[in-house]
This record gives sequence, C-alpha cells and structure tokens, in this order.
Amino acid sequence: MDTPIEPNSAAQSRDFPPSRAEALRRLDAFLPRAGRHYANERNADHGPERRGNVSVLSPYLRHRLLGEQEVVASVLQRYRLEQADKFVQEVLWRTYWKGWLELRPAVWARYLETVESDRTRSRKDIALRANIEAAEGGRTGIEGFDDWARELVDTGYLHNHARMWFASIWIFTLRLPWALGADFFARHLLDADPASNTLSWRWVAGLQTAGKTYLARADNIARYTDGRFTPRGLADTAEALVEPPLPAASTLALRPQPAADTRALLLAHPEDLDPLSALPAGLDLRAAVLITSAADWPWGDRARAFVDGACADTGQRLQQAGLAVQALGAEAATADALADLAAAHGTDALLTPDAPVGPISDLLNRLAPQLQARGVSLTRVRRDWDSQFWPFANRGFFPFRERIPKQLRALGLG
Repeated sequence: MDTPIEPNSAAQSRDFPPSRAEALRRLDAFLPRAGRHYANERNADHGPERRGNVSVLSPYLRHRLLGEQEVVASVLQRYRLEQADKFVQEVLWRTYWKGWLELRPAVWARYLETVESDRTRSRKDIALRANIEAAEGGRTGIEGFDDWARELVDTGYLHNHARMWFASIWIFTLRLPWALGADFFARHLLDADPASNTLSWRWVAGLQTAGKTYLARADNIARYTDGRFTPRGLADTAEALVEPPLPAASTLALRPQPAADTRALLLAHPEDLDPLSALPAGLDLRAAVLITSAADWPWGDRARAFVDGACADTGQRLQQAGLAVQALGAEAATADALADLAAAHGTDALLTPDAPVGPISDLLNRLAPQLQARGVSLTRVRRDWDSQFWPFANRGFFPFRERIPKQLRALGLG
C-alpha cells in the first residue's frame, strides 16, 4: 500500500523550508561560524532579518530532520572541542532538557494539568483573558515584548535571548500564568518541544532550579538588541514561583535493540524524521507508516505547517529508499489500523525511533498494550546519543556538562 506523500504548499515557510536537504545546507553554511564567532556573538538579537550570528538549526534538530550527533560530529571535524565548546554546549542543552524530563515524566503531566487549569481560570476571569490576549497579540505597550510576540507568530522563531526576556516579562511584569506563556510558545515556535520549552519557562519562573529566577532588564535588552529596544516599566524584582515538591528522578527505561534480521513495519513520527538512521542495519523493513500529526499537541498554523511539510519530506525520502509509505494522522493511527497494516505486509512487529516524553510518547504508550493484545509488538529504538547522555541528566546542567567530553569520546567524537 503506497500512499504518495506530497508537500503541502502551505507548509513552505519563507524562513524555514521544512526539509532535510535544507537542514544540511544550513549546517554546512554555519560551520565556518561555529567556533569563536558563535561564542562571541551568540547572545545578540539583531532582529529577524539578521540571524547570521546563530545557527537557526533548532527547528530541524527539534524534529530530528538533523540529528544532534550529526551536527556535533560535523563541528568537531572542523574544530577541537574547546574551540567550539559554546556551540556544542548549546546543542547539548536540548539533549539535557530531554533527558531531564525523561527521568521525571510527572513534570510533563503537571504542566498539562496546569495549562488546563489556567485556561479554565482565564475563561472565567475577563480581565485575565484580556491581558493574555493583549500579550499574545503584541498589544501591551511594552517595547520589545510586543515586537517579539508578533515575530513569534509571524516567523515561528525567536532568538534564545529574546525568549528569556519575553518569558520574564510575561511572568514578572505582566504577572500572567507561566504555563500559558509556555503554551503560547508551544503553539508557535517551530522548535518547541515538551522538554526544552516547558523546562526553560520553569527555569525563568524559579521552579526548575528552586528559587533561581531570570529577571529581564532594560539595559541588558538594549545592549543585546543593538539599541532597538529599551522597554520601560519592567519589574525590578523577580520573586520565584513555588510548587509542591517534585518526585525524585527515575532511572532511564531500557530500550532493547531489535535483532539484525527482524522483519518489521517501520513506524515513523514527527519526533524523529530521519528514522532510518535511528535503526540498526540489516533489518527487513517491509513498509513504513508515517504519523503526520498529533492532535493533542497544540501546534498553531505555522508550526503545524512546518511539521506537515517535514513529514512530507520524510515520506518522500522513505519512498526513495524503496519503502511503501502509508501516511496516517494521529487520530487514525489506532492499534487496529496498525495491526492490519502489519499483517498486510507479513509481519507482527512494528519498529519506531524512540520518542521522548511528550504527546508522541503518550501515543506510543497507549498503543503498545493495545497492539500486544492483537499479537503485534511495538519496539522503540533509542538512539545511541540519547543512551549516552540522558542518564546523566539526573541533576543540574553543570554536572551534566562535565560529562560531555567523556560521552562524546564514547560515541567516537571529540
């Protein structure tokens, strides 16, 4: 069963064409700037038309059109680790956040509950709802903040420094619910994932590292935006938010590797859109099923268009690799549908790249026992990169950072 995968014209972002070829082109273009230039210039937000001081690879890394290991390997072919340390660390921050949440999935569940509770409150509180709408629409009158709100919705991207300023102003100046700010980013950022987005907002709010907050200051904003913005009226204190204690970190669940000659159906999804590189060699893959969207993840129009375009690109590449591809929306990817497809291709096994904590992982967790009841196994294959790094995200980033050289050497890098 071969369903053609066609790019949706609505998915073609003027800023971020959703394809692996574009990701590789950007990586190649950025490499000459990944060393000292990045270290010296990375904190500056020159505006949406001048992003040459950063890699703008994050939307591709987020959906693994481009892999973290692939990016770091390319950088370390050109530089020694100490020469490109700042950029390598930036890539590893995303890995760290994913590992941290993987060891504490209850934090994701708590975030979802908080978003729903805050939404309910905002529906009842007219003033709160109006303030949230003004903040999301860039109508607060705060210089910089309003510009970033519009830039986010228009482009699906913000410089990392602008994200921190925006979150701090949202929480401490406007005094809006932090989880709804994180939800606003999640709906519009092309690179928002459950780990880096949620935990970064928690960090600004003083929840992630208890008591440690981030306060946006007008002089810092003016300095790093080339004087474009000097907002007035910002909060001059940032009192940390509080919450009930978090559960202790768990150990990383094991993910067994399939045997080299396993006959299986490939299950691809938006958490890992270069799926063949995640699987061991020698597998007997009969076809591929591509989950194209997750209805319970609140993507806005631009972010959903990027994901749909990236899925179309992945489907085309899988077809070029000789696999028939069936595209399914998340709602249609039921256990019965997947079991029937597996049977049609003469297998009782599904293989999928592992998905970290988030809506795709939630979907896979629901499907596994249902498929088992139909006599079909679902095996989640974890990438070596994640296996090497995630177990060490059990504390703060600085102990994790100390492990980076050793773990890179274990992967044959550095």
